[in-house]
Amino acid sequence: MRDSSRTSEPARRVVRTAVTSQPLVVEEHADLVGDAAAGAVVTFSGVVRDHDHGRHVLDLEYVGHPSAGEVLERVVAAVTASCDVDAVAVSHRLGRLAIGDCALAVAVSAAHRAEAFAACARLVDEVKEHLPVWKQQHFGDGTSEWVACP
Repeated sequence: MRDSSRTSEPARRVVRTAVTSQPLVVEEHADLVGDAAAGAVVTFSGVVRDHDHGRHVLDLEYVGHPSAGEVLERVVAAVTASCDVDAVAVSHRLGRLAIGDCALAVAVSAAHRAEAFAACARLVDEVKEHLPVWKQQHFGDGTSEWVACP
């Protein structure tokens, strides 16, 4: 059903997908999705935390399959095409990350907050489910563990 408050259809633009070793800045992603038709810009920052299942995490490392960039493009394009959004930007970081670093940055603009929140949540879930990226956590006791690694 068409949103009668809009003067045009949602643009459904993907303005960025990246799998990179460079630091991620969520505000930069938000700036990229700005649109005159957007009444909402929703962002998500997946941040490295200092604990997991009661264990102290020192840092972690993300390793990606060579196809990770192409997979991210496909996932983001599919979600964007099926949502009433104006623009989307999604990046995932690889390499060694410290506590507080951003591992996943997502920004979505849409005419209304409900669409923007829903699309952002769906993007995070789909990226986590399909992106061939795995993390190794390094713990305070000197041990490490791979998470979601086949």
